[in-house]
Amino acid sequence: MRRKIHRARRAFAPALAAAVSILAAGAATAQSGPLSPMPYDAERGVFSFAGGLERALPAVVQVTTLGRSGGPTSGDNEPRPISAGSGAIIDAREGVVVTNNHVVEGGRKFTVDLTDGRIFDAVLVGADKATDLAVLRIEAEGAALGLAQIEVANSDALRTGDLSFAVGYPLGLDQTLTMGVISGLGRSGMGDRIEDYIQTDAAVNSGNSGGPLLDSRGRLIGVNTSILSGGGGGNDGIAFAVPSRIMMYVVDQLRTTGEVRRGQTGAILGSLNPERSRDFGLGFVRGAVVEDVAPGSSAEAAGLRRGDIITRIQNRLVSNAGTVAATIGIAAPGSTLEVVYLRDGREGRAALRVDPDSERAVAVGAEAAVARGITVRLTADGLQVAAVEGGSPAAAAGLLAGDVLERIDGAPATVLADLNALEADGEHRLSVRRNGEVVEVVLP
Repeated sequence: MRRKIHRARRAFAPALAAAVSILAAGAATAQSGPLSPMPYDAERGVFSFAGGLERALPAVVQVTTLGRSGGPTSGDNEPRPISAGSGAIIDAREGVVVTNNHVVEGGRKFTVDLTDGRIFDAVLVGADKATDLAVLRIEAEGAALGLAQIEVANSDALRTGDLSFAVGYPLGLDQTLTMGVISGLGRSGMGDRIEDYIQTDAAVNSGNSGGPLLDSRGRLIGVNTSILSGGGGGNDGIAFAVPSRIMMYVVDQLRTTGEVRRGQTGAILGSLNPERSRDFGLGFVRGAVVEDVAPGSSAEAAGLRRGDIITRIQNRLVSNAGTVAATIGIAAPGSTLEVVYLRDGREGRAALRVDPDSERAVAVGAEAAVARGITVRLTADGLQVAAVEGGSPAAAAGLLAGDVLERIDGAPATVLADLNALEADGEHRLSVRRNGEVVEVVLP
């Protein structure tokens, strides 16, 4: 076995040397042009992305949130640190910092630490729970502070396989840079209302929240917001970032009005999955299913019907219901969205108007309702779960398609309007009938 390994090494060594020589030659001959296969530092003789990234790093800050501690106090009323995360300065002149809502939630005061050791107080401009974004402003004259500012790139131009770099202050460390690739786009089902995440395998840990996800030129393409961990909360190579397209809309709204005004269309949507694709006789599993249309809504006026499969919105491919919800969620009320859908195997188009609406966690229509990741239909058997969104609170609780809801928080559930009880924050106890037996489920 050892001889085989040595032979493999000898066979591989010339190929490796040739590849490195080609890269180095290409880099050396294309220093001033865009054709270099990798950024090459001729002075040090190494391949490096430092040249592009170093311009962004001074704009990545540590955010500390101070509030009233839940533990015993010593009698003073001074706020204490209750959470910490990361952020990025996107407007140096105004001292504007973008971070996560969950980093600043519950805070009374905020501080921003720069890489040069300076620390400033900051005020909360506004926060948006639906996208987990928040905006802070440094309480000083930004233009006079010599702050750095991060460049923002269009996340719609991203491709799976692009290099990505996460920057932040994880696990109590000083500023840390990790590298990976874009693992996927348009991810949803993690439980938030507005989801169209960038997935990356760049290492993201506690403390990275709110920090930027950068491309290889050091431009912000997303805001790191969550990870999917197999246990213990550590990094398993699956992290999610809010794309810059959504971030810029939310930031502009928060800076202008202090809140995000969203609209609705009256379409209740579920995600297409392999099981539902077979039911519809389709040969694909990407799209959003129109579960129901509210009477008098803009979706009804646009001609959408129950069973339509939305495949594109605003010329973007639809991966699932999250893609549509995210597009509607950053569309100004009164605007119109172009939708492409399939009905009985034929393609149709609709102009979908976005109407003003208040934030709701539950959407109830005439024949179906969507709440916390479940799509429920009123059938002869009762309130039956038609679909469960992957990664949603309902999926985490163990709810299954085919379950029949009998009680919600102890009260009988007989009509779709009873699902409005799930609007309230906190856990909810559900009694469901499954294969003839009653199962108790706790919905987070």
